[in-house]
Amino acid sequence: MDGGRRADSPRIRKKIFVLPILEVPRTLARMGPELEAARRGDHAAFARLIQPFRRELRAHCYRMAGALHDADDLLQESLLRAWRGLAGFEGRAGLRTWLYSVTTHACLDQLEKRSARSLPQAMGPAVLPHEVGQRLEDSAFLGPAPAAELLSEDDAPEAQVSQRESVALAFLLALQTLTPKQRAALILRDVVGMEASECAEVLGLTIPSINGALLRAREVLAQRPPMPAPDPQRSAVLARYVEAWERADTSALVALLREDATLAMPPIPQWLRGAREIGASIEAMVFSLAGPGGFRLVPIEANSEPALAAYARDPSGVFRATALHLVDVRDGQIAGLIAFLSPALFAKFGLADTLA
Repeated sequence: MDGGRRADSPRIRKKIFVLPILEVPRTLARMGPELEAARRGDHAAFARLIQPFRRELRAHCYRMAGALHDADDLLQESLLRAWRGLAGFEGRAGLRTWLYSVTTHACLDQLEKRSARSLPQAMGPAVLPHEVGQRLEDSAFLGPAPAAELLSEDDAPEAQVSQRESVALAFLLALQTLTPKQRAALILRDVVGMEASECAEVLGLTIPSINGALLRAREVLAQRPPMPAPDPQRSAVLARYVEAWERADTSALVALLREDATLAMPPIPQWLRGAREIGASIEAMVFSLAGPGGFRLVPIEANSEPALAAYARDPSGVFRATALHLVDVRDGQIAGLIAFLSPALFAKFGLADTLA
């Protein structure tokens, strides 16, 4: 195999997401004054140097880690390493590539010590409603993110589609089935758009090693189900879903669900399958306690898809942040629900803790 060529099959390449190269090449002479000022300890100059890349580096950390709070921690660690190691940047690979190298190694140092994140469906078979148990730590599960804060809106429509697909929850779940190094190689090559030689430099590997890791990673991703196209009835179904929740109407909710629909509620490790089972669980745990008017649902966007922020009314009448609902609509019915039961996520989406 030619080490400089892509180790791709046409069938797999159709599924690859290549983001536009966001860095306009800058010579050391052009960035020299800012770079030298940053090396002398000028924090403002360093901030200006990295600002064009901050958003995409955060997205890189999110794809690697699978949760936004981890991504933010990893980004801060990466920028600290970049600040401390700026004297070692010689300009041969470009600032963007160097920053990706620093960031990727910060991610690998942390992620190789941890278990991969997942969703409850990967932890065991579906349970009955009365078998739903206690929460686990959030660190076991994938987490949602507002794509608008991770991706650029300045690109052509086709590029925007590729970017949005690259943070879809199904793609992130597939990434988590890879080893951290395979994950990094695939993201750098097929999402960020680096050449194999650049990936090798970033990861400190040979080009044949990179191509081998890519081949294995692509084989894994090729086995995942294709991402469904947006359902034209999605808006109408979501409106009926909101109405069912705000009226605490179990029958209306069940009518929206496919017979084989699933419900997951991270960080609860158990999950449910079946419209009647889901209805029975929500009726017993939620609707019977809250009653009509006990919830308000606010439309948001999460992982490039429409979603809902649920607020529950407390005894004082204040509606407080409760869960983020990701609703998978197919053929006019709900095929899957993921309710992230973490009020702390609301701040990440720019949402208030309470509603008046």
